[in-house]
Amino acid sequence: MWLLNINAETVQTPFMTAARVEPRSTALASDTAPGMLSGLRVIEVADETAEYCGLLLAGLGAEVIKIEPAGGSPTRRIAPFCSEEPDPEKSLYFWAYNRGKKSAVADLDTAGGREMLVQLLGTADILLDASCGMLNEQLGLTREALAARYPSLVIARMTPFGDDGPWSTFKGSDLVHLALGGVMMNCGYDPDPSELYDLPPIAPQIWHAYHIAGEQLMIGILAALIERTTSGLGQDISCAIHEAVAKSTEIDLMSWVMRRAPLHRLTCRHALEAVSRVPNISHTKDGRWYMTWGVGARDKANLVPFLERFDMAADLEAPTADADFNARSVPGSSKMDDATSHTLEVVQRFVRAHTYDATPWQEAQAAGLLWAPVRKPHENAQDEHWLKRGAITKVDHPELGRSFHYATSKWLSSETRWQAGKRAPLRGEHTGEVSNTSRQASPKVAAEATLKPALSARNRPFPLQNVRIFDFSWFLASAGGTRFAAALGAECIKVEWKENPDTRLAAMAPVGGRTAREAATGPLPGVSDPDMGGQFNNKNTGKRGLSLNIRHPKGIDIAKRLIAISDVVAEGFSPGVLDRLGLGYDVLRSIRPDIIYVQQSGMGSYGTYGRLRTVGPIAASFAGMNEMSGLAEPAMPAGWGYSYLDWMGAYGFAQSLLGALYYRSVTGKGQHIDASQCEAGIFLASQAILDWSANGRVWQRTGNRSPYGNAAPHGAYRCQGADRWIAISCCDQRSWAALAHAAGHPEWLTDPRFANIAARLVNQDALDKVVGTWTEGVEAYDCMSRLQAAGVAAGVCQTAEDRCDHDPQLRRLEWLTEVPGTRIGTWPVAEVPFKLGRTPAHAGGLINRGAPCYGEDNEYVLGELLGHSTAQIRSFKHEGVI
Repeated sequence: MWLLNINAETVQTPFMTAARVEPRSTALASDTAPGMLSGLRVIEVADETAEYCGLLLAGLGAEVIKIEPAGGSPTRRIAPFCSEEPDPEKSLYFWAYNRGKKSAVADLDTAGGREMLVQLLGTADILLDASCGMLNEQLGLTREALAARYPSLVIARMTPFGDDGPWSTFKGSDLVHLALGGVMMNCGYDPDPSELYDLPPIAPQIWHAYHIAGEQLMIGILAALIERTTSGLGQDISCAIHEAVAKSTEIDLMSWVMRRAPLHRLTCRHALEAVSRVPNISHTKDGRWYMTWGVGARDKANLVPFLERFDMAADLEAPTADADFNARSVPGSSKMDDATSHTLEVVQRFVRAHTYDATPWQEAQAAGLLWAPVRKPHENAQDEHWLKRGAITKVDHPELGRSFHYATSKWLSSETRWQAGKRAPLRGEHTGEVSNTSRQASPKVAAEATLKPALSARNRPFPLQNVRIFDFSWFLASAGGTRFAAALGAECIKVEWKENPDTRLAAMAPVGGRTAREAATGPLPGVSDPDMGGQFNNKNTGKRGLSLNIRHPKGIDIAKRLIAISDVVAEGFSPGVLDRLGLGYDVLRSIRPDIIYVQQSGMGSYGTYGRLRTVGPIAASFAGMNEMSGLAEPAMPAGWGYSYLDWMGAYGFAQSLLGALYYRSVTGKGQHIDASQCEAGIFLASQAILDWSANGRVWQRTGNRSPYGNAAPHGAYRCQGADRWIAISCCDQRSWAALAHAAGHPEWLTDPRFANIAARLVNQDALDKVVGTWTEGVEAYDCMSRLQAAGVAAGVCQTAEDRCDHDPQLRRLEWLTEVPGTRIGTWPVAEVPFKLGRTPAHAGGLINRGAPCYGEDNEYVLGELLGHSTAQIRSFKHEGVI
């Protein structure tokens, strides 16, 4: 999450007013700049589970050749369609997720098709394979034989549940993965006054399970490419969608691991341990919504005088001088008391007095408040800020004589550029072109390393050897990104200062430690020691800790000396902070010319909105993510039950960092990267933006139902027990028939209301009623087992308890890793979900340790790395330098 300050003038934009930041010396490559992966070739054998990962590879500049069967990829038949014409060349889904790729038809049931693919693999750097072993069968090559035949090939495999294990043959879908992975049980609407849930959990729409898994597999691919520049060898990477989604929630996992505390889903705000009754979103008089987030002491000090300007402060009073104005808790993790609820009600009264366009959210931002419009996805497509940054690009479709808006970029950089690419290929459009190339895959290998590779706790080398990161990241959106780098073997030196430390207070270790937790039968009280926060431990594990006052001249000098021996400077401050402290990019590259400077803020530093204050929910509102999930209007948005864009921002942060390291290994050039948390969200809404651009259709929420009628039934149905639900997705007639027979209701198949998918879509209310009546009498896991045995995509809506204590597939995948911490002790933390065959990651990093205590490694950093004596280090502490 982000907590950014604003101090800028306001100007009018086409939709709103917002804080303007004049362009400065920033990360802005030319339109002709290459991508980070330009020169690499990818062979994609993928369906909807991995096409998003292929889109990321194409966006970073790789040549992605999509292999299609003679009849074309099945994903060409996924609705919606341009001009509402069901045409495999007009699927907006296919357009959105295959932009920038090439298409080659190869019938792998024929010798000629197999030979063509074999030849193409000999020219490739990466194979993106979502066939779950079918490709190996068709080629007559086991995974081992394929790797032996192409030793430099990076083979990236996406599977629903993993290669083996009790659930490995389960059938998945986007909805089912969001259910089993715990996302759904964090998202939805408030319970009734008795704290019982009268509505099901809501799956955020659309394709987010595949977004989450694709983002994480992409990180693994980049790590393998970096390692290949040293060894010349490829390796196998696998990512199970189930595992990737299961660890991509936020507060619930560590709250259960540390204190056995379950969370409650709440409307358009963080799931919390205690039910709160007032949402963070406010309704305008004309039926739109604003996120009016943050009512701690610091926020209230700004809120009261702001409302007084409009004579609408009611009985609110500014906090007294003895209030705690320092944010120490993870936003969204604190219990909401009656005073806070009342403050939110006063804010809602204020917003309700305005129309959407007239709500003075920009003045609120200028006053230091965390307010933002809950936008619909298409509204970003017309916004000057995103157009200026290249987040939105119009892509030509010459055969239609039209161009359409696409989301095309997640960050800006000074040496490389996201490649918008051409429109998605027509079926087989590039078959002749790619089959006649004689390209040879020959990875550039750096000089042999002189240092012996460091081994992880797995007794295997890391993919990132001898990489050091000077890490100013904080919260999840940036700190979560460098966490991946630490798990991959980079030495991360996390910098904090006591006057503004990272958010350490959430999911605290229990009183009584691990022994008390193992004996617990209910939620435990947590300690207050900031070195014992489970949430902080999970997102900063494997890092070293340095307490450094960079406002002190000696602190700046120390920072510059550390930068000189670092490869990457990573930061998550408000734009301009490091510049004002004398550590801007120009200074950094004067210290080390090939330095990589990765900067992440809520809106990006270049453009109109650079200084807006954001946290995850604000970014999600602005990007359109909150508006996209929930029951149909006039219901309010359900949004996300955690800061989804913190994780998506973290994944992008890690990708930009690793992509820049790979690019430097090939070219010798460093670069400045200006990443945006909100941009990461807009990138996920490309299909909704494209549907608006092509069809004029504004996104409308559909609850758990398939937004474009691709499946029915498609929803979450109540099972036996309190708040127990199962997600079921039937996308064809076969699975519908299998559901009816597994439920013991063959008469459903003769009911004309359910005769085919068109009829079922028309009669979804009746359909949901008959299915729900059956599931209500069945235990959730028994229901899942019966349906999966029949070949129906179905999954329990799992809680953190379910995932941690009862999920046998996650246990088989070793999704949690025990890591020792100096004060907190040894606890499980989330392992990275992608599995690298030769150089696996390890959550404990180089040091096999949990997150650092505050300043824990001062002596190592200042003494061993910089050569200061013990006496000098003591003097630094006395002078307020450390």
